[in-house]
Amino acid sequence: MRIPYINMIATGENINRMRMEAGFSVREMQAVFGFATPQAIYKWIHGTAMPTIDNLVILAAVLGVTMDEIIVVDTPASKCG
Repeated sequence: MRIPYINMIATGENINRMRMEAGFSVREMQAVFGFATPQAIYKWIHGTAMPTIDNLVILAAVLGVTMDEIIVVDTPASKCG
């Protein structure tokens, strides 16, 4: 059985692209979420961390997209042999 997984790098790239298309700076996103520093946003963008579910809901609303449009789900290739 091939179990799908969230591609964190591609998801981060989506977040960054959508953020820029929506005209938000990282600092503006930081303010939207009420974070003391922008580190969480940078971690999302670089694919080293994922937004929590509640932050993902807010992110989708702020960017005007669905959560499914943000998250990139991949399925590993079948093992040969």
